[in-house]
Amino acid sequence: MRTTIALIAHNSRKNDLLNWAKVHHEVLKDHELIGTTNTSKLLNDMLDLGVKGFGHGPSGGDILLAAKILQGEVHKIIFFIDAETPHGHEHDIQTLIRTAVINNIPIALNRASADLIILEE
Repeated sequence: MRTTIALIAHNSRKNDLLNWAKVHHEVLKDHELIGTTNTSKLLNDMLDLGVKGFGHGPSGGDILLAAKILQGEVHKIIFFIDAETPHGHEHDIQTLIRTAVINNIPIALNRASADLIILEE
């Protein structure tokens, strides 16, 4: 069974995630990848990783990802957050993080933790 990794990023961090994904392209292509609509489109357009989109973050995408965690469909999360900017869907983001923590799903919120999660097998 292939590991499913969710790749998501706030708008101001999408380029950071793209650059990170370029570095880890060879590892990422061996996994099932999902992501919010805009992040998956960016990664697919630039890196052709086959990231399956599942919804726009501010329009419930974070809650959809939390549901996927509860259904056992997600094994790791890479979420490059913008911690300096308030978000209208902050409660959804906290629900996603809380769901990952409660269900023992590794979640990276920055590049350093993302490096550790992707290299751990």
